[in-house]
Amino acid sequence: MHDIKWIRDHPEDFDKAMARRGLSNVSASLLVLDQEKRSCVSRLQDLQSERNSLAKAIGQGKTKGEDVTDLLTRTAELKTEMPVLEAKERELTTRFDTLMAELPNIMDSDVPEGADESFFRLERSWGEPKTYPFTPKSHFELGENLGLMDFEGATRMSGSRFVVLKGDLVRLERALASFMMDLHVYSFGYMPISPPFLVKDEALFGTGQLPKFSDDLFKTTDGRWLIPTAEVSLTNLVREQILESRDLPLRYVAYTPCFRSEAGAAGRDTRGMIRQHQFHKVELVSITHPEKSAVEHEHMVGAAEEVLKRLELPYRVILLPTGDTGATAQKTYDLEVWLPGEEAYREISSCSNTGAYQARRMKARCRVPGQSKKSSIDFVHTLNGSGVAVGRALVAVLENYQQEDGSIVIPDVLRPYMGQQEVILHAQ
Repeated sequence: MHDIKWIRDHPEDFDKAMARRGLSNVSASLLVLDQEKRSCVSRLQDLQSERNSLAKAIGQGKTKGEDVTDLLTRTAELKTEMPVLEAKERELTTRFDTLMAELPNIMDSDVPEGADESFFRLERSWGEPKTYPFTPKSHFELGENLGLMDFEGATRMSGSRFVVLKGDLVRLERALASFMMDLHVYSFGYMPISPPFLVKDEALFGTGQLPKFSDDLFKTTDGRWLIPTAEVSLTNLVREQILESRDLPLRYVAYTPCFRSEAGAAGRDTRGMIRQHQFHKVELVSITHPEKSAVEHEHMVGAAEEVLKRLELPYRVILLPTGDTGATAQKTYDLEVWLPGEEAYREISSCSNTGAYQARRMKARCRVPGQSKKSSIDFVHTLNGSGVAVGRALVAVLENYQQEDGSIVIPDVLRPYMGQQEVILHAQ
């Protein structure tokens, strides 16, 4: 959501920002609606004031025995005129709010120009992809050969884009999640949260999934939605709140299932665990002072990177270009992990600074002390990131730690979570 006052004062700057999103002349239609709505509200206020004056004059006139016929006639006219204006004001407000709600965030000036993901900017890389004396297999080949990954069984009960994990792969998945949660809580200062997996419309509107991306979500029969990411639940913890700036940043971490319809991913990653309707993720969310979100963004990326470093998985950090930056984000870093089975880097974490965009939608603010012992109220900044996607981390471990016989070496950092087990062998 944007500040209409700022848009009124800076229409050209706003249009330039929206042009980077592929939108043209946005301010013109927005400001026309805004002016019509404000004029309608102003006229209603004038009529309300007139009606109040008429009521007072009628009362005084009757007391004095004066003829108030004209005043009563005008009052009757107002009773007809005002409902029409009120209906018009509601209609204009709905149109204005809908247009504003569907506009994407203004991107940071540092975001590189580019129509699609190929225009990313490489920030840094870590680790060297391992060379193997054999041809590395994909994760789904490894999992199926071990007898611990069942796509056919999942399809029979749920359809495509689901998987059943068994035995040591379940234990490995849980170990990854527990390791990530412990790391973020004890090394990076995030508070662990167990949030709801079902949310109302307002929560998804607050983080920007509604109304624009409803096709990517699953809705229940009672009108609630399954969360596509714990970002929704965690960020909405501060909706309609006024926080004290001294208490910021608030850092939250949660391990939850996530549910996505993948409506826009037809034909992509149809095999394996890369893109599924249900998956698990460790999610990071930060609520910050508006002047400190850039620093907090780097802190969040560092936390996600540390997961991959301790797992000793080669990765790179890229800054997404304009054409690939999500609608709610000002700036997004992706972490991409090396997958030997694909011989490619694939996204495993996405960390975004949304600035005040979500906070405006949620009415989440903070009290900022002023220089003259007074305080002002400002919108907080919100950030979110995968810390990291557990299913994709499982994929990366399987492919990077595979051995020629199809067994999987368990990374050192995960062994305490698996009873010091060192290798995953074929299910007995």
